[in-house]
Amino acid sequence: MVNRRQVLRTAGGAALGLGSGLFGVSRLAAFAAEAVDLPFGNGERPLVTYPGKRAMIGLTSRPPQLETPFAVFNESMLTPNDAFFVRYHLADIPLEIDPVAFRIEVKGKVVSPLSLSLDDLKNGFDPVELVAVHQCSGNSRGFFDPRVGGGQAGNGLMGNARWKGVPLKSILEKAGVSAGSVEVSFGGLDGPVIPETPDFAKSLKLDHALDGEVMLAYQMNGEDLPWLNGFPVRLVVPGFFGTYWVKHLNEITVLDTPLDNFWMKTAYRVPDNDCACVPAGTKPETTVPIGRFAVRSFITSVENGAKVAAGQPTALRGIAFDGGSGIAMVEVSADGGKTFAPAVLGEDLGKFSFREWTASVTLSAGDHALMVRATNVLNESQPMEATWNPSGYLRNVVETTRVVAA
Repeated sequence: MVNRRQVLRTAGGAALGLGSGLFGVSRLAAFAAEAVDLPFGNGERPLVTYPGKRAMIGLTSRPPQLETPFAVFNESMLTPNDAFFVRYHLADIPLEIDPVAFRIEVKGKVVSPLSLSLDDLKNGFDPVELVAVHQCSGNSRGFFDPRVGGGQAGNGLMGNARWKGVPLKSILEKAGVSAGSVEVSFGGLDGPVIPETPDFAKSLKLDHALDGEVMLAYQMNGEDLPWLNGFPVRLVVPGFFGTYWVKHLNEITVLDTPLDNFWMKTAYRVPDNDCACVPAGTKPETTVPIGRFAVRSFITSVENGAKVAAGQPTALRGIAFDGGSGIAMVEVSADGGKTFAPAVLGEDLGKFSFREWTASVTLSAGDHALMVRATNVLNESQPMEATWNPSGYLRNVVETTRVVAA
């Protein structure tokens, strides 16, 4: 068993001299440190440390669900690998992978089925790099009121990384997609513990799979993928929620009928209307699979409840992003949303990336509600009032950070 002082090393498939295994044993170890209290009911969570990760907010242990502490997002526009959130659906996660023997099978309605090694991916195709936000569908679910079922996360089930890999389009073109194909499905090495649990698989429409942006990534922020983030290869679907970002990817299947498994027909669906919302406590008449992110923005430099200097400029900094249109404007309010003033946008790392913004406010003595609102190039913005749906998805309300000036 690795101990808390050891650091996961995925390069070459080695984990601390344990060969190709993450832990070299059949169980996964977490080391509890302190605890945090997320700002909603029953919000106390342990801070835990897993191999390859700094202290993270532990949501569940089997399988591991790890939330990024929000202060990390003020460190850099790229979320460090050791602080990047972790989300699994099934508890039988791979603890050993031989990177030499590892293969991705490309099958189904293709002219030439493929069996691709890691070396094939890295040397047989032209690589691409893309900065993109990865966000769990249930990010911020803990703030829904009335409360909904599912993991009660804060705002830390997201991260921004520079991904390197091979366009899915290149792989499908090499295999040759047969006439009449409509979707492409994806499976990974994680699996169910009991037979009754449906194995996890997701699908994309064929046009989406061939858009040149969907990627099989083998690097993240210039390093091999962290084990808990999908080593050695994961699917990257820029602008779309993480349910499609299959980890430990080992199967790609071209289909001539839509995938109708539990994970597409029942799970990860939202109301079929413009706001993907319904009145609180009700159920939608019809639903569709969750898709692209809504516009979001956050203040990262000042914590809720912080004290700032009255009568002096307070520097603010934060992030904004959407599902791939790109951020056009960010505005900040220092009076609870009565008035907004434009912020200054930082470096553009690409339309799928976090966009940094900065602003300065001068506050009189007393309590203040700071708010931030982003607008994308399609002129889509954030609502002032939170919307609701029974799955707790797509929260993108204008966020409020309360501070005291003295």
